[in-house]
Amino acid sequence: MHGLTYEEFLSQLSGFLCGYYVLIATMNGLFALYCWKRRGEGRLALAWSGLGLVALILAAMVASGNPDIVKYISFNEGIKGFIDALMSPTTYSLGSLVILLVMFRFREVLVRPNVAWLGLNLMMLFMGLSMADSDFAAIVTKPDNVPIVGLIFLLAFFTWLATAKAVVNDKRIANGELPLEATESEKEKVLVWPDLVYTELICMVALTAFLLLWAIVLQAPLEEPASAVKTPNPSKAPWYFLGLQEMLVYYDPWMAGVVLPSMIVAGLMAIPYIDYNTKGNGYYTINERKFAYLTFQFGFLVLWVTLIIMGTFLRGPNWNFFGFYEYWDSHAVEAMNNVDLSQYVWVKGLGAPLPKPDPEAAFLTKVMVIAQREFVGILLLIGYFAVLPPLLAMWDKKRLFQPMYKRMGLIRYMVMTNLMLWMALLPIKMLARWMFSMKYFIAIPEYFINF
Repeated sequence: MHGLTYEEFLSQLSGFLCGYYVLIATMNGLFALYCWKRRGEGRLALAWSGLGLVALILAAMVASGNPDIVKYISFNEGIKGFIDALMSPTTYSLGSLVILLVMFRFREVLVRPNVAWLGLNLMMLFMGLSMADSDFAAIVTKPDNVPIVGLIFLLAFFTWLATAKAVVNDKRIANGELPLEATESEKEKVLVWPDLVYTELICMVALTAFLLLWAIVLQAPLEEPASAVKTPNPSKAPWYFLGLQEMLVYYDPWMAGVVLPSMIVAGLMAIPYIDYNTKGNGYYTINERKFAYLTFQFGFLVLWVTLIIMGTFLRGPNWNFFGFYEYWDSHAVEAMNNVDLSQYVWVKGLGAPLPKPDPEAAFLTKVMVIAQREFVGILLLIGYFAVLPPLLAMWDKKRLFQPMYKRMGLIRYMVMTNLMLWMALLPIKMLARWMFSMKYFIAIPEYFINF
């Protein structure tokens, strides 16, 4: 989008944005019809029809391509500057966690169709108002990133759908009824042919037509041939690996690329052996599996999806962090002075130089010097992985960890808590980097081992 005047940018964007607002208007019109005919909610139907009319007015305004008109349906510089100021890595990650907890706490309200529809409208309105900014549009409309935008909306929909079904089942179970999946209507036998195969055929044809239309409308994100003397900036992995690439900022490659992904696979393999709760099999529920639900959502949404979104839309040239409306300046250099924990202890705390082993010394002598230098980090990690789980079982006597210990036994309990602590270590390491410029808890460059 850069290299164009703002008028040229609007002339290119106005057609798409006009269609976007028409889509919002159509969706609200159909939902208003649904509320009126199927749910008998006349007032709400009128409200959604009014919102659709507002979207049509916005479509007419943006179709003009006149900057003096478009400025009234876009965020002003003050709002954009405020949002960019909020979008630091710390507020982004902690905000994601807070949003998850708020959604969990008020899930019974948020899954109501009208509330969820209002949330969808707010998401789409935010996107539309932001598209008038050339820097935002340059990121979102990049052919590589368009599918990610669609995935965000799909993820929101399916998360809402599963949560809504779980809320309904939880209410039924609390009233002494069977979950929906156990009722006779849901247990009706469905044949593979023609029911399943016929549905799959229709989906295959519809998806093929959609992909053909996609290929016609969007240019393939092909770049110039690879060259060793000219690399892309930023150089990004495929979207599904952006979480791993973000982890490389905080861990050594062997840890971020080998150990942590292996822990994810090992944890998934261990779930059937450490999960003692037999409830929730074959039906949606949250109340019967709150701990498992929150653990999964924290690992998937906060530690994986948000990292993908961060890597896609907020990491720019030189892997610097940019706000939604900031220009991706490749010449911007962010001064970073990351310090190891041992440097905090010896240099800043004790005012002494870091102990360094003599390259000619015996192996055991080197190990002793390194252990002396890194003793604080070593003690912290031992306490974190070995001492904290028993303390949790002793402290939390009634609610969670001690009942888990009694039902699971020592080995399964230690495996489960250590997997959880490994998962929690990533946001701890990220916050330590952002807030205290902490590079490594344990730094052993002599043997290329850093943690």
